[in-house]
Amino acid sequence: MSTFSAITPGTDLSRYARDLMRMHDTVIGGGTPTMQPRSVVARSWSRVLRTGLDPVGSNTRVPYSLEEIEQRRRSSPLAAIIGDLEQVISPVADASQMLLVVTDADGVILWRSGSARVRSRADTLGFCVGSVWTEEKVGTNAIGTALAETAPVQLFSGEHFEQSQHPWYCTAAPIHDPISGDLLGIVDVSGPAMTLHPAIGALVDTAVRLAESQLWRQHEHRLDRLRTEAAPLLASVNGPVLLVDDHGWVAHASGVAATRRIGAPRTDRALTVPGLGLCVPEQLPHGWLIRPSESAATIRMTLQLSSSPTVEVTGTGRQWRSAVTVRHAEILLLLHLRGRVGMSVTELSHTLFGDADHAVAVRAEVSRLRRALGSVVESRPYRLAESVEFSLDLGGAERLSECAFVLHGAGSGVRATISEKYSAV
Repeated sequence: MSTFSAITPGTDLSRYARDLMRMHDTVIGGGTPTMQPRSVVARSWSRVLRTGLDPVGSNTRVPYSLEEIEQRRRSSPLAAIIGDLEQVISPVADASQMLLVVTDADGVILWRSGSARVRSRADTLGFCVGSVWTEEKVGTNAIGTALAETAPVQLFSGEHFEQSQHPWYCTAAPIHDPISGDLLGIVDVSGPAMTLHPAIGALVDTAVRLAESQLWRQHEHRLDRLRTEAAPLLASVNGPVLLVDDHGWVAHASGVAATRRIGAPRTDRALTVPGLGLCVPEQLPHGWLIRPSESAATIRMTLQLSSSPTVEVTGTGRQWRSAVTVRHAEILLLLHLRGRVGMSVTELSHTLFGDADHAVAVRAEVSRLRRALGSVVESRPYRLAESVEFSLDLGGAERLSECAFVLHGAGSGVRATISEKYSAV
């Protein structure tokens, strides 16, 4: 059974649905229910109530035009593997009362297949291709809540915010790009509530694994092509060198211990690579050549803490500034305070999100941080690279805890970490 299942084997679905609908009406009405919603449901209802959506009926759905849908399909990396997903899942969906739905990262339904009878019922709900199925548009639902939580979600009957969705179950999980870590979309299996089976969660998990494995296989083919194209150049290079793609994945290594990935190269920024030290990337037609720099041995990085945090970097005779997200500033701050001890994925998940269930989101954020700043974060555990001289600019504040960024921008876990362990910094 999936760990995110809404039911357990042997659940009386009819009785449980009635209990959930009573709970829904009581909570939405401001009362105190005898049965409390699951934590993921309670968090979602809290978010949705702030939007002002109507829980009684169906809120307005305005699907995108066919032209917009086709454009989104063409630009989605999932277009290359949707056929594989449908080949595996659709026969099951056709033979059962269920739908396979795939959205993009904005929650727009791009593909839908399955039982004709259930498709017809879904149409009356506005659960159709082109519709935006986020919490902000249609309330608590597995697709929108999986986007908000960046984690798999299963909902049953009265756990949905809109009463019109109570006759349904839905099970959704994010699909991430295994190369960049970016969220690509959501895969969802939905159907009439009374047909929910505990194995549905495993079916969705299989779909996600299939999608990401197919994307990874395509990535390996691209690395093979890069190696073939760059072979004449590599034969003429003396000394240690790496050949990498635009995301920093290593296609070839010579004179340096093999590594799978480094920070995403950029023409205007040096990066630090284990075994090579400080490097200046050289761009090729379809990749990058990475060789040690002959100049500076370190990168000096200053994190400026403010309501809009920025990073200033100096290295290899170059200097640049870049705005960073609050989340990335949180990660840099935490790793700086931990020093060479670093933090595990689980520790970062607890500190940033309050639980250990967001490991995928943590890895994706670190991946995006590396693409923005270069390979300044080492792994296992996560820690700042040895070649990085890191400093803080508190913007006039005498203590870290006085910074507007920490007080107002950072998450509660970061504030607690600073308060408990580093209040004197």
